[in-house]
Amino acid sequence: MKRNFILGGVLAMSLVGMTVLAGCSSSPDSTADNGKAAEASKAGGTLTIARKADANNLDPQFITNIPSANYIFGKVYEGLLMTDKNMEYKPALAEAWKQVDDLTWEFKLRKGVTFHDGTPFTAEAVQKTMERALDPKVNSPRASNFSMVKEVKAVDDYTVQFILSYPYAPILSILASNEGSILSPKAIAEKGDKLSKNPIGTGPFKFQSWTPGQEMVFVKNDSYWGEIPKVDKVVYKVVPEDTTRVAMVESGEVQISDQLPVTELNRVQNSTSMTLARTEGLGVEYIGFNVKKKPFDDARVRQAFSYAIEKDSIIKGVYNGVGSKAISALSPKMIGFNPKLGEYDYNINKAKELLAEAGFPNGFKTSIVTDDRKERINLAEVIQSQLKGIGIDLEIKVMEYGAYLDVTGKGEHSMFIGGWGNATGDADYNQYNVFHSSSHGSKGNLAFYTNPEVDKLIEDGRREKDVEKRKAIYAKAQEIEMKDSPLIPIRTIDHVAATSKNVKGFSLNPIGYLMLNDVTVK
Repeated sequence: MKRNFILGGVLAMSLVGMTVLAGCSSSPDSTADNGKAAEASKAGGTLTIARKADANNLDPQFITNIPSANYIFGKVYEGLLMTDKNMEYKPALAEAWKQVDDLTWEFKLRKGVTFHDGTPFTAEAVQKTMERALDPKVNSPRASNFSMVKEVKAVDDYTVQFILSYPYAPILSILASNEGSILSPKAIAEKGDKLSKNPIGTGPFKFQSWTPGQEMVFVKNDSYWGEIPKVDKVVYKVVPEDTTRVAMVESGEVQISDQLPVTELNRVQNSTSMTLARTEGLGVEYIGFNVKKKPFDDARVRQAFSYAIEKDSIIKGVYNGVGSKAISALSPKMIGFNPKLGEYDYNINKAKELLAEAGFPNGFKTSIVTDDRKERINLAEVIQSQLKGIGIDLEIKVMEYGAYLDVTGKGEHSMFIGGWGNATGDADYNQYNVFHSSSHGSKGNLAFYTNPEVDKLIEDGRREKDVEKRKAIYAKAQEIEMKDSPLIPIRTIDHVAATSKNVKGFSLNPIGYLMLNDVTVK
């Protein structure tokens, strides 16, 4: 079905559920109360945010994780379209779009938009962005997301067509994600790989500075095409220690801290100075195996581990009931999730039987890597304890997030704790990045899993236009993935943040992105 979307005054990456502060008193004589209300709703000032990990890159075509994308997407960079709180598509740099035929999508571009370096936004910017993404010399890890794009054609300065090599059902979902960020053609020509440290977009905030490992600073874009942000400046502070970040919100040193560990949930809920922000997410956390390394090249070993892990106690004990038990690498909220998918029941005897068949009747010693998030360390310790029941001696290796990405991207691990926070709402994003053989390593497939049948199903799912047929394709893929067990799904993710009570207008979207445009600080 061809669809055409027309702009209806929608702010790109606008906050969902914006809170507007009203006067504290209905009496016109209550000047003190009215003054407080005016102070509370006044724009300006600095918003300071404490984050657990720094970005490892600020170039959208090289970012491979949502925590890094969260710094810049919707703030510095924008795509042709965006998604709202229900993951429905809304206009952004494109005012309208339509599907001309099976292989052609046409976008009408917004006029009067300027990049932060002064370059006008036109069809040339879209062309140059896609050319760079697909240039083998650039070697972007996100190139596979646009492998179906044959040509980007400028019909005129404000009309652009994407000509595809084959029908690709989720094209809009990719263009609405961080990968679809439009770059300045001037910046591409003059800065090239320096964009990893100097982002230049069209968004509501301009990049000012970055001191890696310490802080990143944005200032509001007074020339923004949409509604200008309420705050003058956003300062991100990198604070690895969980309890310290929460203490900083509690004391007022910072106003927001996302990626709130579940261990701090009660502290925030019982605080008189903090508020909890929470939304159901699209991501899934899992235990993974490097299937290229022995003994995890044997599916029976991976299946044995699946039978030996008891998830219900993990959700309750490790995650404090935040999120729910996962049976697939797809969240139930995702297009393509298979609700009829079976799962591995907790069965120690079956696990031991499979290990014996694989030649390990007495178990073996191995290791698991994780980043330094407290709940993931706790998860590793519980897994370590549970696997002792089948004779597995598991060493836990805790790493700073950047080091973790490096080790797992290179395939130097045996097991890992990971997750994939879907950025599009479509199954293709998870399936292609996490399971397709072309995505080995830093692109997302940290299990280094290869199955030609799964590859074909994923490719078929990309091309199929019929919604019900797509669901059937992904249902079959999930069944095979469960049998092969390159991953053990553990939990669907809820996004949780602590905010100061003097912050209004803040929310998290289902992807986990910080929505900052309408934030005010008293």
